[in-house]
Formats: sequence, structure tokens, C-alpha cells
Amino acid sequence: MAPIRRLVIDVLKPHEPPLIDFTDRITETEGVDAATATLIELDQEVQNVKISIEGEELAFDTIEETVDHLGGTVHSVDEVSCGDYVVEDRRTLQD
Repeated sequence: MAPIRRLVIDVLKPHEPPLIDFTDRITETEGVDAATATLIELDQEVQNVKISIEGEELAFDTIEETVDHLGGTVHSVDEVSCGDYVVEDRRTLQD
């Protein structure tokens, strides 16, 4: 199986830990080189966050365990890049 190089996941998380700490903890997960978190929606109880994660060989199960440990839930996997390198998405006529 080709290594996973990039994951974009939709996460529902509590307000604590704060988004900065939550994202930092994701980057401490084995295999993760970098992560970017974007707040999508905020309410009184939770935050809906998009997290883009990159690394040489990501393990989805390990990342999901980290999210769960921090009190969050992975709602969906919205993008996956596998192989020797990441292919950047290009606009097409259908876009």
C-alpha cells in the first residue's frame, strides 16, 4: 500500500484544549510533520474544525486516536494524498 502523505479531516472538538494547543498536539503524533487547523463553525459547546495534516507516512488510526484523546471526533476524511509525493489539486472545467 502506498504511504499516506496528506490527510484533510473534519473534526468536531470541545473548546478545550484551545485550537492552538489541539493542533500542536496533532503535530506531536508519530509520522506527522505539519498540521494546519481552520475553524469552520463555532457554537457554545463545540468547534467544527478542518485539519490538514502532512507527513512522510501518516497513520490514520494513530491520528484518530490523538483526536479522540483530546476529546474530539473525526466526522469525515475530506482529502487523501498517497504515493511518492503529493499531487496538488488542479482546477478543471468542471470546477
